[in-house]
Amino acid sequence: MLAEELTVIDATSSLWGNAKALLEIVLRLEQNDDTYTWHGWKKKAINAFLQDLPMHCSLVFGVWDSLTSETSQGQDSTMDDALVLGCVCEVKSGEVVTIRTFEALHDEKLPPVQQLEPGYQHALALMSVIRQDVAPVAWALFTDRSTWDDWIFAGEETEIAKGEVLAEIARQGRCVLMGSKTAHPHNHHNR
Repeated sequence: MLAEELTVIDATSSLWGNAKALLEIVLRLEQNDDTYTWHGWKKKAINAFLQDLPMHCSLVFGVWDSLTSETSQGQDSTMDDALVLGCVCEVKSGEVVTIRTFEALHDEKLPPVQQLEPGYQHALALMSVIRQDVAPVAWALFTDRSTWDDWIFAGEETEIAKGEVLAEIARQGRCVLMGSKTAHPHNHHNR
């Protein structure tokens, strides 16, 4: 799953906390044997997914949460979408070799991270910059926190087909799934 010499590009980023939590889960899976399952995730299925990817590519995760903020008069509140996870995993030969947050991406096409919105325009701009700076995007998932949690935590102690769960979430319109591998839906079976 993870390269022996995994590089974290920007561990001081404000977005690193949630990315680090994911890394800790992957490390737990990697350090246990093939019988270990974490909320339906298994090392064998993740390795099979990574091996099925192009030789050099990236996986992108963008998760927004609606936050309530008060107006300057302290009265009415507004709902703002704030990026809580913006992560790019560079994959080479079936192993994650680098992890960086969206804050490590610097390009005039991109607004500051605090202004990134969950719309397709910013998603396409992110994917363009990632393709240039990191690697072509095999899969990119853009969603809200509730949907992300539903996918990540689906399943208990037994393995479930996470790819099928994600495909169903996408069919329901609860997330946007993009990238070069999305044209081939048969590639995500049994994950």
